Amino acid sequence: MISEALSAIEAPWTSVDLAASDLKSPEWQRARSIAITDDWAGKAAARERHAEARILWSDAALHIRFVGNQLEPPLVNSNPQLQTKTIGLWDRDVCEIFIAPDAKKPERYFEFEAAPTGEWLDLAVHWNPIKRETDWEFDSGMTVGKEIEKDRVMIAMRIPWSDAIPKPTEGERWRINLFRCAGTGWDRYLAWRPTRTEEPNFHVPEAFGWLVFGDKRGNS
Repeated sequence: MISEALSAIEAPWTSVDLAASDLKSPEWQRARSIAITDDWAGKAAARERHAEARILWSDAALHIRFVGNQLEPPLVNSNPQLQTKTIGLWDRDVCEIFIAPDAKKPERYFEFEAAPTGEWLDLAVHWNPIKRETDWEFDSGMTVGKEIEKDRVMIAMRIPWSDAIPKPTEGERWRINLFRCAGTGWDRYLAWRPTRTEEPNFHVPEAFGWLVFGDKRGNS
C-alpha cells in the first residue's frame, strides 16, 4: 500500500471550449504546470524525457496539454492511422492520463493516450487483484492535437463530457494519474504519481492523486 500523502491538482474552469489543436492558447497559462520528472519507481528520470502537463475544464470538456522535452528522435509509428484508436500505442512515445470520476471507486477508471503522431487510444478499465478488465470498444469522442518542435513535443487531448464521464460540479474531486512514455528501456516510463511496482506498471489505482475542479467565479 502506498502510504505517502496524495497529491492534488486544481483544474481552473475556462469559458473557452478549447479545441485539441489550440496548443498555444493563452488559456493554458491559467493552469498550474504539473511536473512529470520521475520514473514509475519514483527515481529521477533523465532530463531529456521530462514533461509538464496542464489541465483545464470547460462546460463542454476536460482539456489536457502535455509539453515534453524531445532531445532524441521520437519513437513513433511510421505509418500512423488516425481514424480509429491505436491498440498498443503505449509501446511507443505517448502521453497518458488515467481518470476515475467516482473517487470512491478508483478501481474503475478511464485511460486516455495520445502520441506525437496524433494517434490516440481511449479505454474503460476495471482493475481488480485477479484480472484487469478492459473495454476495448469504449468510445469517448476524444480528440488530439500535436506539434513537434526542435527540442520539444506538445500534445493535447479534449475529452467531452458524456454519460460515462459526466460534467463535474465546482469543487468536485476525481482521482487521476499522469504519465509519459519516451524512448526505450525501463526508464522510459515516467509518472506524476509513481506507482512503485517491481516492474513498470501504470495500472495502480491506489497511487492515483486528486483532480479538483476549480470554481467559475472570476474565471470567465
